[in-house]
Amino acid sequence: MESQGGEFYHDRMVEMLQAIWGEGFLSPGGPAEVARLVAGTDLTGLAVLDIGCGAGGIDVALAREHAAGYVTGVDVEDTVLGFARALIAREKLGARVGLAKVAPGPLPFPPATFAVVFSKDSIVHIPDKHALMAEVHRVLEPGGWFIASDWLIGHDGAPSPEMAAYIAAEGLDFGMASPARYLDALRSAGFTEISITSRNAWYREAARLELERLRGPVGAAAALRVGEEFVAQNIGIWLRMIPVLDSGEHCPTHLRARKRR
Repeated sequence: MESQGGEFYHDRMVEMLQAIWGEGFLSPGGPAEVARLVAGTDLTGLAVLDIGCGAGGIDVALAREHAAGYVTGVDVEDTVLGFARALIAREKLGARVGLAKVAPGPLPFPPATFAVVFSKDSIVHIPDKHALMAEVHRVLEPGGWFIASDWLIGHDGAPSPEMAAYIAAEGLDFGMASPARYLDALRSAGFTEISITSRNAWYREAARLELERLRGPVGAAAALRVGEEFVAQNIGIWLRMIPVLDSGEHCPTHLRARKRR
């Protein structure tokens, strides 16, 4: 899945991932996984920042299903933001969801702007987790929550040959961190009430179902839009991903932490 036009998430990539995970979603679980992430936190009326908003499905869910007051979605790529803007317009949520392109680096917001900073499987593309967590802490209000999922690696050593082959097949700028590195980054930033919860067992099973769908009608329908070769390439990625999920080296994880009041 190589970048086209300088972007990793080009049109065919977005179409392919939406075929697997649903309109507006570029990572597993769809609205149900968003709901699991925010469970126990009342977003009603709150200002929420979504880091790596992708194609917009997350922001629709946060606004419509979880009653966030205003969602600010940011991303670094024009293509995904184009998909997101179209979705937000169709859903008539322009008054409650704003989208912006940002440059990699510090977040372009004043301190204490948001009650919640959310991210779903996007900060894997940001290698410096300590700098990221410091920025998240800065833009959160006192007492605010960081709620995210991310794709982690299960250790701090070099990736195994199987993991390296999977990452190479993805062709994305993954900057995976271990749970221990995330814990240190959150503590160093000043967060409290930290929880780090593996979702590996869930995704081991979900990924097998996704592979079946790619080999069946979902893949056939997607091939009409993105081409049979691209679908076959994605099947190859899943075949490399499942073994490293089984070994635990690839470890999708929920992250939650709070800024002190």
